Amino acid sequence: MKRICDFISGNMALIVLAAAVAALIFPAPLASVEMKTINPLLGVIMFGMGLTLKTDDFRTVLSRPKDILIGCVAQFLIMPGIAWLLAKALALPQEAALGIILVGCCPGGTASNVITYLAKGDIALSVGMTATSTLLAPLLTPLLVWLLAGTFVEIDITGIFLSIVYIVITPIIAGIIIQKRAPIFTRRVTAYLPAFSSLTIAFVVAIIVSHTSGKLLTSGVSILVAVVLHNLSGLILGYTAARLMGLPHSKRTAISIEVGMQNSGLASSLAATHFAAHPLAAVPGAIFSVWHNISGAIAAKYFSKKK
Repeated sequence: MKRICDFISGNMALIVLAAAVAALIFPAPLASVEMKTINPLLGVIMFGMGLTLKTDDFRTVLSRPKDILIGCVAQFLIMPGIAWLLAKALALPQEAALGIILVGCCPGGTASNVITYLAKGDIALSVGMTATSTLLAPLLTPLLVWLLAGTFVEIDITGIFLSIVYIVITPIIAGIIIQKRAPIFTRRVTAYLPAFSSLTIAFVVAIIVSHTSGKLLTSGVSILVAVVLHNLSGLILGYTAARLMGLPHSKRTAISIEVGMQNSGLASSLAATHFAAHPLAAVPGAIFSVWHNISGAIAAKYFSKKK
């Protein structure tokens, strides 16, 4: 079983890509699954994140506030700003522009910690950034979406805030509590969490693609270009920002990966929950979920060899 789980987590990008392609070619099987189903699925992933967070992770935030501050400022300035610029430069349809902006305004993704490990980056900083940006998301994500997309679509700031609390914060807190109350159970399940999260993300992506397959086929190229440029800009500018602040390579690597890899599943969930009238808004998050795992693996190989 452990080998199977290692294979699944080690080939997450390919599994997610296969799920997306299958849903695009054969959308009918999952078209009957409601989009709101992805909310509890993401909640389960966040619960797993809570199970893996340790007291030392929060001590990291307190012991190195400068590094965390640099990373989080880069996270919430670079990705939202690049998303807005790409939407304008590529003249994306409003639905797609909203989706890219949602991705840009979300916190870092949990897969970034694994990629940072493979890249031989500062893992403690990566975990600390993920935890901090996730805790800041209920306040910053709805505010940034309102600032950048409020001119062409109505933004329910309170609703987005509550959704992030329900989908992200509450499950994480529950996971931390279970970890403290049931340490034996936690130790038994944590070995399987990466594989379970990988399959869950693949299922979420397949649901989104199956519901938007028609529009994806007509507008997919422009969205794909935007997603690739968005992700690569985050990786490059995140590294550059950390370098300008005088941080060493291991910390630059962690910040680069944290900035470039977003919680794109949350972006798709928010799109499906609050912008159901704009179904294409959920597509950038789905594509990002596939692409950033591929680019992350490539970046990990590059950073691990760079001194």
